[in-house]
Amino acid sequence: MTKGIADYEVGSQFDGYLLIKSVDKGTTAAGKPFLTIMFRDRSGEIEAKLWEATKEDEESLQPEVIVNVQGEIRQFRGKNQLNVRQIRISNETDQVRVEQFIEKAPVEVEQLQEELTQFIFSMENPKIQRIVRYVMKKYNQEISIYPAATKNHHEYSSGLLHHIVSMLKLAQQLKGLYPELNTDLLYAGVILHDVGKVKEFSSPVSPSYTLEGKMLGHITMMVDEISEAAKDLSIEGEEVLLLQHMILSHHSKPEWGSPKAPLFKEAEILHQIDMIDAKMNMMNRALKKVKPGEFTDRIFAMDNRAFYKPELEE
Repeated sequence: MTKGIADYEVGSQFDGYLLIKSVDKGTTAAGKPFLTIMFRDRSGEIEAKLWEATKEDEESLQPEVIVNVQGEIRQFRGKNQLNVRQIRISNETDQVRVEQFIEKAPVEVEQLQEELTQFIFSMENPKIQRIVRYVMKKYNQEISIYPAATKNHHEYSSGLLHHIVSMLKLAQQLKGLYPELNTDLLYAGVILHDVGKVKEFSSPVSPSYTLEGKMLGHITMMVDEISEAAKDLSIEGEEVLLLQHMILSHHSKPEWGSPKAPLFKEAEILHQIDMIDAKMNMMNRALKKVKPGEFTDRIFAMDNRAFYKPELEE
């Protein structure tokens, strides 16, 4: 297995290829320009500083560009950082592709697509199923490759689809415990709740927020998508309103991005399983990086807590 950037320890030298995820310009106290670059490969990410950056550097070093980097791993504020000595844009003779640097979902896309299809076909309410199938057909390709977030959880290729299918399986289990749940509504809410992110994010490789994403957000965009689907399919009735409410309320609180709190069972359960799957994904990925008896790095999205990996897991 090839050693990734996340596997290098402080003090070690790095000489290899990395994908640029993001670039921010800065100026030192002495007035000299520098770049803060976030690099990535399949093992993870690392921040880097390129001091005394030139205009050419600013123009050529852009997100989704593969570069050959030489430098040293240092530590800054408790996190590893790459101090760049030399950097150049890759060329055809290097024989490197963007796909080599992107973390992928732990489950094959084809399997996730098949499982999603089975859940859609299990729906009995024709109005709900038709709306879901309309949206899935429209965004099928994007859903299969986009991450579920730009950071924190499922932020990898096919992460959105992985997140959806994992939540559907949680919903299926809860139906066995609480048979009064309407699975058509719950499954539809799960499938549709984050689809707006394919318009909120700029790309599946190094996603940043689009103008529409910043101004409207995936929640508002998805409510509009449901309205459009219902209009095109000539569907009326309570189902449309309930689906729109589930989208509006799945973050539960205004400070988390939802203009409405969940007001019926399936909407509340949607929020809860969304939280469970996102938090389990964050914890599991962080715990994979440490040994039993150690703590993870602090996870900002989980109240900045560091999690312990019990020695019982050996």
